[in-house]
Amino acid sequence: MAKGKNRIEIKNRRAGFEFEFLENFTAGIVLSGTEIKSIREGKASLVDSYCYFVGTELFVKNMNVAEYWWGSAFSRQDPRRDRKLLLTKKELRKLQRAVKEKGLTIVATRLFISENGYAKLNISLARGKREFDKRESIKEKDMRRERERD
Repeated sequence: MAKGKNRIEIKNRRAGFEFEFLENFTAGIVLSGTEIKSIREGKASLVDSYCYFVGTELFVKNMNVAEYWWGSAFSRQDPRRDRKLLLTKKELRKLQRAVKEKGLTIVATRLFISENGYAKLNISLARGKREFDKRESIKEKDMRRERERD
């Protein structure tokens, strides 16, 4: 299988409804063992996943990567373990400053395999939507759907 042919893309659709995205970043992920094989099979989930800082390092929490069914018992990892994200120092400093502001968080939005075969995670600096913002989003989506029907 060629590296570029694999079109795995796992999205966090719920995040778009719950948060307003301010800025997007693409980060590499530190994986261990057979986790990349599970991701290439599409056996991962980003529901309820978010990012947090430990010192100056960024980690993603609650990203579920299922155990690889063909892997040995010795290489098994916890499916929901925290995984380190790889960003430049400049991006990390910018995100760390932004998260200290009230109401901002970092949310995982999309997991994909890049052209060179590495797993990448799109993360977004986000602000939580209020109830009226969510109603407004639903209204806009319904209007867009009506226009497409006509």
